[in-house]
Amino acid sequence: TYYNNYRYQWNLKKMTPVQYRNHLSSVA
Repeated sequence: TYYNNYRYQWNLKKMTPVQYRNHLSSVA
């Protein structure tokens, strides 16, 4: 849903650059 997607993006912004990169690689 839109709300869940918004919250998901917001959680990504709270990640550190390293965590964010690890997250992207785990999703890909």
